[in-house]
Parts: sequence; structure tokens; C-alpha cells
Amino acid sequence: MKSRSLVVPAELFDSRQYGFAQVAVVSTPLGRAVHVSGQVAWDADQNIVGPGDVGRQLEKSLDNLAAALASVGATLDQVGALSLYIRQSHIGEGKAISAALRAKFGDNPPCATWIGVTSLADEQFLIEVEPSVVFLDSGTTKTSP
Repeated sequence: MKSRSLVVPAELFDSRQYGFAQVAVVSTPLGRAVHVSGQVAWDADQNIVGPGDVGRQLEKSLDNLAAALASVGATLDQVGALSLYIRQSHIGEGKAISAALRAKFGDNPPCATWIGVTSLADEQFLIEVEPSVVFLDSGTTKTSP
């Protein structure tokens, strides 16, 4: 019996060709643990959204995260923490990054760690968002609003 099941959200590119899942659900004693791969500013056709604009790329990355979570009946409100991997060349653009986070989360943001990196999977990516694990009840899947 497989303990991990994969989900391929319709709004995201099918990452299995690269050897990883966008969303994996693992049954645990605490419920179903939802793991989401780091999200970047790619649309479903692997086009960069917001080239050169870290704020716009973060918005798209968060939209992708929301779509990944919605595919299993979860929401951004269930994310406790985010790791933001920010290209070192754009780490000083805190105002744009903060504005994108406030636009998405308002006055109820998750915890966040900002990590400066020299590069990401594509030279055009300026930021990647990785959420903490989200737990769903072991019973029925929650529905998104």
C-alpha cells in the first residue's frame, strides 16, 4: 500500500516529467499531511509571469501555492510558515516582497523566513515560495471557500 499519493493540480504545470510532484499527500496519525513543492512564477504552460519583478513573481508564486492547496481542499489560511528563497540580487526589494505578502494575507500572515540565494532553477526566477506542511483531518477533505 502506498502511503504517499500525488496530486497534479490543473492550474499548475505537470512536474512529474522533472521527477517531482507538485502536491503529495501522506497519511499520518495526525491526519493527512499535505506537502507542496516550492512554487515559482510559472504559469501552467511554463511561461514566466513578471520577469524582472520580484513582487509580481511572488504574487504568482502565492497564487500557484493557493491552487496547489485547493487541489486537496486546503487554503492559504492553513499554512503556518513560508520559506521565501529570494535571489540575492533582489533581496533588497523588501518593500515589494512585503507588499505582495500583505496583499495575499492581510493582517493574518503566516510566519516567514527570507533566505537569500545565488540562483534558482531558472535564471529568470527571482523568488520561490515553500510552505510548511499542512495537515488535513484524517476524515473527509475540507472544501475551499
